[in-house]
Amino acid sequence: MRKSVFGVLWATALVAGCHTITEELPSTPSGNPSPTLSIPIPFLSIPGATPTPKPSASPSTKPGPGPTPTPTPAATPTPAATPTPTATPDPNGTCGSPLPGPIGRVDAKIHIVGPNMVTLDSTPLVGPDAAYCKQVGFTDGRRFCPVRPEGNPERFACEDMIVGHARDTGRLGPTWLHNGSLCNGTDCENHPDNQYLLWVHHEGIPGDYSACFQDIYCGDVQVN
Repeated sequence: MRKSVFGVLWATALVAGCHTITEELPSTPSGNPSPTLSIPIPFLSIPGATPTPKPSASPSTKPGPGPTPTPTPAATPTPAATPTPTATPDPNGTCGSPLPGPIGRVDAKIHIVGPNMVTLDSTPLVGPDAAYCKQVGFTDGRRFCPVRPEGNPERFACEDMIVGHARDTGRLGPTWLHNGSLCNGTDCENHPDNQYLLWVHHEGIPGDYSACFQDIYCGDVQVN
């Protein structure tokens, strides 16, 4: 009997309680829906599932290529100044302008008469060229002249340009001949220091002596 009464009371209280909760809920005004509460749901990666690709950016939003840089021309190195050449001192001098032309004549003569020998001398002459002779210092109108006047520091250097080498000694200067043959050292011999000079011993006198430059241009002198 008690159990029945208690059950009825409990059911009645439950119904009355439910009715009370329902009546206390606020009513929704007409035309004004209740705000919706949005709760972000975190994305959970599931193993084995294919990931959803992210949408690519619109072509209009991609950055365009930057401006092409203008190449900077390489700086041209400034060439170093060329030093002005200076003449190199030469103990024999140098042959400047005007340069001598070819040999036209050879002047051979007795230079010194000594007690035991006679010294012969030879000089190549440029010509015929009156203009050259006047330009180098011979103002007497001559057409054949030495390459430079006696004592000019360029004389030996200018002569060396045109005389060639002696056949017997190989030195610059003439080849000396006695009666058409090379000097043998007894009748005549080349000067030890100067190919333009010849020593004639008394044993070689008399005779015909020649100074030949390049074996073409010869000057003769008679020694009695």
